[in-house]
Amino acid sequence: MVSFFKRLKDSISQKTESVTNKFKEGLTKTRTAFVERVEELITRRKKIDEAFYEELEEILIGADVGVNTVMQLIDELRVEVKKRKIEDAAELQPVLSEKLIGLLRGDEDNKIHLESSGLSVVLFVGVNGVGKTTTIGKLAHKYKSEGKRVLLAAGDTFRAGAIEQLEVWGQRVGVDVIKQSSGSDPAAVMFDAVQAAKQRGVDILLCDTAGRLQNKSNLMEELNKIYRVIQREVPGAPHEVLLVLDATTGQNALSQAKLFGEKSGVTGLVLTKLDGTAKGGIVIAIRNELQLPVKLVGLGEKMDDLQEFDSEQFVHALFAGLIQASEQVEE
Repeated sequence: MVSFFKRLKDSISQKTESVTNKFKEGLTKTRTAFVERVEELITRRKKIDEAFYEELEEILIGADVGVNTVMQLIDELRVEVKKRKIEDAAELQPVLSEKLIGLLRGDEDNKIHLESSGLSVVLFVGVNGVGKTTTIGKLAHKYKSEGKRVLLAAGDTFRAGAIEQLEVWGQRVGVDVIKQSSGSDPAAVMFDAVQAAKQRGVDILLCDTAGRLQNKSNLMEELNKIYRVIQREVPGAPHEVLLVLDATTGQNALSQAKLFGEKSGVTGLVLTKLDGTAKGGIVIAIRNELQLPVKLVGLGEKMDDLQEFDSEQFVHALFAGLIQASEQVEE
């Protein structure tokens, strides 16, 4: 047990302490609801039997890890228990941690793909109320602070106040917003935005879109129209289509991800409000069931609380207490 957690800690030692702390703070509710319950189960049931597996299954499902993912995880744990001849439940915790990292880590690159030179276009999709506009604003702040030239496109021309909300973010971070009047054709806004980005020598164009109701085919068709306009003006664009999901909605977020993933060419996911839910296990369910990389997570309200997702940081933050305990044992 000690060696696994030491390896996990060492593997993220090069990452900044501030990022590590953000993950720890942002996952406090999930850690309390999920990991502490697992630890209590292991302490109370020292023997690994069917009753143990059933309780563990219940805890995982309760944390919104997802039924299919939980079944897979329990099956894999059973195999490892037999293979390693594990009898003491305490020895299972690092195995669970390893499996969680394995489910979260995929072949895909978790970083947002940007062109090394020229214009990069990132399109944001998702239903209303998930935090799309806030995510765009925070990402604009991140890129601008890195010295990149950023432009925003107000493609949500339907929701009352959407254009104004994006403008507020633009003013806050010092980035221009390309817009038209409310009710305008979103594809026309995107065309204007791409032309402006080219003329101004912009590095990154971040595009907002209306909150799509995934069962409305006409809105999905409109999204495809936006996609075609961008692609025609910038070959290879959009370079990312990021689906923004509200982590507090749990399994509903998974349903949205499945429908959007099928219809809108999503390349990655953004999970907002992860700090506001005890069901952070939804990250594992979405990553495992959709095979789409989680690229960004919202861990708080502050401007720099939007963080690139890192599977090891995520698991390290969840099992922070146990890692500290293992270090004390080692000493």
